[in-house]
Amino acid sequence: MSELAPRSYLFVPGNRPDRFAKATASGVDVVVIDLEDAVPPAEKKVARAALAEWLATNDTPVAVRINDANSEWFREDIALCRAPSVKTVMLPKTERIDDIFLCEFAGKPAEVLPMIETAQGFRNVVAIAQHRLTTRLVFGNIDFQLDLSIDGDDEQLLYFRSHIVLASRLGNLLPPVDGVSLALDDPAQIERDTLRSKRLGFGAKLCIHPKQVQAVNAAFLPTEREIEWARKVVETASASHGAAVAVDGRMVDRPVILKAQEILAESQRRAVAAS
Repeated sequence: MSELAPRSYLFVPGNRPDRFAKATASGVDVVVIDLEDAVPPAEKKVARAALAEWLATNDTPVAVRINDANSEWFREDIALCRAPSVKTVMLPKTERIDDIFLCEFAGKPAEVLPMIETAQGFRNVVAIAQHRLTTRLVFGNIDFQLDLSIDGDDEQLLYFRSHIVLASRLGNLLPPVDGVSLALDDPAQIERDTLRSKRLGFGAKLCIHPKQVQAVNAAFLPTEREIEWARKVVETASASHGAAVAVDGRMVDRPVILKAQEILAESQRRAVAAS
């Protein structure tokens, strides 16, 4: 696991403990043990018991997607998340700030990743982003489409994605986590989806299969072309001693310099973490 801001979150069904260790070795930044959508109602109790057994002997930090605050399984799920290796609770269908308070009152500190998956959650997203346990917003794009009867995951959701990015910035959070891509055997599509997320201001993406992880992680890295441009901007600006300059035919001002410095810093952080 990386100590840097995670780029990828991989869901693993809570009723498949045989996959837990494999997921942690997949190269993903955060493994998310899923007690919600991936587990049928009849298997919730079995999945919770399997996860409890695994957590008792596992010290690798993981996230757990519990069932939503209005479900009959919420309290037992959140109690399980008191295990030391559960670093993060992913809270599905978060619709109001009170949902996060319920997590806090149930005794789970650390951090909560609220999932914005409904019209009501979207309406309250700015308030949800303000809660002190919220570290990152997650866009549940598939459930969101269902709730609003939206057909499509591209320009159809542009407004909603952009507003979640804005709410994250207003809440001084990490850039949000974009939803899943359903393509499993198409790395090019995963790359396109992830680059779209990155351009819109997201900092990470949900994965539903280990095959998706590598493409997602790579797409969030600065490219060689971006690094070369950033280096040229910083060097040119430094040599100008404050005078107006242009790089590749475009004016370089303070925001451009800051962006270039950010790219170089991120590249350096990733290089150090990989060494």
